[in-house]
Amino acid sequence: MAMDDAAPQKDRVEDRHVTLITPTAPVQSPTHGGRAKCLQRLVRLDLPVPRTVALSFDAVRGIAAGRMPDLDALLAGFDPAAVLCVRPSSEVPDWGGPGAILNLGLTDETHEVLSRRIGQEAATRLYTRFVHAYAVDVARLDADAFAELPAEGPAGLAAALDTYEAEAEEPFPQDRATQLAEVLRSMARAWEGTTARLLRQAKGAPADAGLGLVVQEMALGLGHGECGSGVLQLVHPGTGLPQITGRYLSQSQGREALAKDAASLYLERDPRGPSLQELAPEAFDALVEHAGRARLRLRAEMQIEFTIENGRLFILDGVVVPTTSRAAVRIAVRLAEDGIITRQEALLRIEPRALSELLHRQVNPMAVRDPIGRGIAASPGAATGRIAFSAAEAQAMAARDEACILVRRETSPEDVRGMHAAVGVLTERGGMTSHAAVIGRGLGLPCVVGAGRMGFHLRRGQLVAEDGRVFRAGDTITVDGSDGTVLAGAPGMVEPMLDDSFRTLMAWADAERDIGIRANADTPEDAQTARNFDAGGIGLCRTEHMFFDPRRLIVMREMIFADGPEDRRAALDRLLPMQRDDFVELFRTMTGLPVCIRLFDPPLHEFLPSDRIGLRDLAEALDLPVSDVTRRAEALGEYNPMLGMRGVRLGVTIPEIYDMQARAIFEATLEASREDDPVVPEVMIPLVSTPREVEIVRARIDAVAAEVRAERGRDFTYRLGVMVETPRACLLADQVARHAHFLSFGTNDLTQMTYGLSRDDAGRFMSDYVAQGVFAEDPFHVLDAEGVGELLRIGVARGRQGRAGITLSICGEHGGNPESIAHCRAAGVDYVSCSPFRVPVARLAAAQLAIRDKIELG
Repeated sequence: MAMDDAAPQKDRVEDRHVTLITPTAPVQSPTHGGRAKCLQRLVRLDLPVPRTVALSFDAVRGIAAGRMPDLDALLAGFDPAAVLCVRPSSEVPDWGGPGAILNLGLTDETHEVLSRRIGQEAATRLYTRFVHAYAVDVARLDADAFAELPAEGPAGLAAALDTYEAEAEEPFPQDRATQLAEVLRSMARAWEGTTARLLRQAKGAPADAGLGLVVQEMALGLGHGECGSGVLQLVHPGTGLPQITGRYLSQSQGREALAKDAASLYLERDPRGPSLQELAPEAFDALVEHAGRARLRLRAEMQIEFTIENGRLFILDGVVVPTTSRAAVRIAVRLAEDGIITRQEALLRIEPRALSELLHRQVNPMAVRDPIGRGIAASPGAATGRIAFSAAEAQAMAARDEACILVRRETSPEDVRGMHAAVGVLTERGGMTSHAAVIGRGLGLPCVVGAGRMGFHLRRGQLVAEDGRVFRAGDTITVDGSDGTVLAGAPGMVEPMLDDSFRTLMAWADAERDIGIRANADTPEDAQTARNFDAGGIGLCRTEHMFFDPRRLIVMREMIFADGPEDRRAALDRLLPMQRDDFVELFRTMTGLPVCIRLFDPPLHEFLPSDRIGLRDLAEALDLPVSDVTRRAEALGEYNPMLGMRGVRLGVTIPEIYDMQARAIFEATLEASREDDPVVPEVMIPLVSTPREVEIVRARIDAVAAEVRAERGRDFTYRLGVMVETPRACLLADQVARHAHFLSFGTNDLTQMTYGLSRDDAGRFMSDYVAQGVFAEDPFHVLDAEGVGELLRIGVARGRQGRAGITLSICGEHGGNPESIAHCRAAGVDYVSCSPFRVPVARLAAAQLAIRDKIELG
């Protein structure tokens, strides 16, 4: 046979762009594609790979431009009667390519030769298949003209040849070189087509990505004795656990064994049906041995495509096993534990974002999906529940143990309790750093925001799908926060995985990374999640979320309506023990780890109702006329509240709020401290824009600390810091740092103020901006290196100039984004802080950055 090793060497192709694949041939993935390179590696392992010629990217580009290589020289390496196939070889398999063409070279003459070798029935089936494939995929004839023809036998072949001649107005080509030329030309031009280019660019391929082609002698898979084809891998692709998996189909070619309606056999002996191991034990044993050798030498779990011809095994291809994220983690860890790859390589093989799939429930990839809308994938994971149009409805459903999806135009702080009660959130408005997105990620709550193409008719209690279907309160939907889709009904789910392999990988990551990772956590539950994910402490605790409990909200409103400082203090004194208890629980949950508490930040109007019914209820609760309550609410209203009376501005003008919070922090510090393990709280002042603000607030906080020390007769230490989220604070960081122990860059607001963009409203046009290249990425999702990043670098450098040994960090949502972590690490920050469920992502991303730096340094 022509596939034997004894084939004449004089026929070896010398052109570097059209190369016979041998152990030493000049074949590389960037020039010939991943399939060609993998086949060379299999040849080097001395596996039974059929004779193969590789065409380089440049050769294929030339074919598309009308320059055909020397096909006589190419074909000279194959037996004149050999049947061939042509397969695509892109640099990255995921980029795709045109479909393979099998059984090339069959003509009336070679059909007779093949009939004598494998039998007329098998030879006729192969010839007929080739005529159909050539007609539709190469000659581009109407597929319908061939669809109704007899599929098998001499009559089917004759009909196919006649139909080809009628449709093409010329006979089916009877010359192998002509067939090959047309196949190569068709595949090369298909790769250059607009649709193919857009599809692969959507998968991350560069615009100028090349395609290689491989021409391979076929092991036929049909004929006398045991013949067939299949695939095998040594792991389960869904779980990553060691298990021989795959399928085999007698009298078949290519990947026919994987077709849903194929009568495929199992590979190993299986009580459910016949197996290849029983049918052809020698071929099975050789196949398993080859796969094991490929795993060891190629340092990856490989999926082996094989064909058996009359009992003889041939290896046609090998690709890295396509897996789920959970399987990828198990495989990488096991390869490292087996000594096949290093721990550093195992870490580099896992995409950080893929860890999100392990931490959350996901829609089963095999489940039937019924999409009804799409928005921004703001918080990963998937959840199914009944629609609730208000936080109160969500809480009522949760009390009845009913899973619900909170559906809102946009969420506000008063919806937080409803978000706690829900299993998922869907909003009409918002972007990656909207309230719903930030809180959703903090809670590990699947969230889709900015689904503006759906109809949100909250008063009527209706959610209208993009296709016009109407869903009402209580109807079941699913939100997929990993891809931004909204689905009707309850598709099957895959549960999260936090097994020993995950913990092992994270331990290896911690040993490599050189930047700290903390979590943003507002409640003891959030803190416990952060602790479970081995966060290095809390980098941001937003205290305002503690005030929206109904028992506290009315007291907070009394404070807002107080006539003067004394009345405000009286109301705040009632909030003090509640805040203190919050902090005690937080400190105890995070025992031994730092906790950074941001003082009150939002404008006061957020704590007041905005509708007439709410204002009337508030007036009744406060025993005030509705007109007085309405006037007060209107007086607190602001044209641009995000740039108004909030943050440190409240601390300066209504200092009683920060006084109460500081006292609660310090009293909790003493209560939670142990003699051998004192709590050292970090108190952070938000929205600073001038050093004088820090001086004023610090003086009052120091005074409260002195009062608590005197009252309790015990000493304690605290660290005071500033949340740098205005451009001016970055520019004056050296002056601000003289009054602070740490600076934490709040990149959410810093991005908002630098761009002049509302982070809640930008989602309405952000996708258009990214699509048209105005922004390379959503700057609220990936840190803007040129603008915001430059302010960060200035702030870091000047902060260190102003105070030696100052701690610098970021606490915006960028802290959980791998690209943003790279910018922060390069800028020289000490740690990043992100939502608890993004902590593992940040830990792995930071480790990969450190490893790559070591590799570059040699």
